[in-house]
Amino acid sequence: MRALYREHAGPLFAYVLRLVAGDRQRAEDVVQETLIRAWKNAGRLGGATGSVRPWLVTVARRIVIDGHRSRRARPPEVDPSPLEAMPAEDEMDRALWLMTLSDALDELTPAHREALVETYFKGRTVGEAADVLGIPSGTVRSRVFYALRSMKLALEERGITA
Repeated sequence: MRALYREHAGPLFAYVLRLVAGDRQRAEDVVQETLIRAWKNAGRLGGATGSVRPWLVTVARRIVIDGHRSRRARPPEVDPSPLEAMPAEDEMDRALWLMTLSDALDELTPAHREALVETYFKGRTVGEAADVLGIPSGTVRSRVFYALRSMKLALEERGITA
């Protein structure tokens, strides 16, 4: 194994260095893996006539190709630090706003609350809300008008102004 290393490691390293575009660390890893495979196949290589360098070159080239293919098959890892610098949306403000809105809705009469919920929160038209509530359209319009006025006052009492 020492004789194999002395005779072939230098030229093999130079060959592999060209294959990996000058990445010395990667080239050293490939040469090391190639020599380990040669050691594992020593019985087969020992009986071969001629030089083992063609076998070493072929193995090294296949290791480089396999490494290239595996890097292409797996998406590259990204640095998460830019994501840490991005501010996340604060859900606390939204939760507080919903709590305040809910409290203000509780202050409305049930009839006004129903009209407001059907038209604003469920997105129904005045006619659709009238059908759902079983009252005339004019009554829905009137209740929505007074409900909005009451909501405005209730929200102002809680420190929210438009």
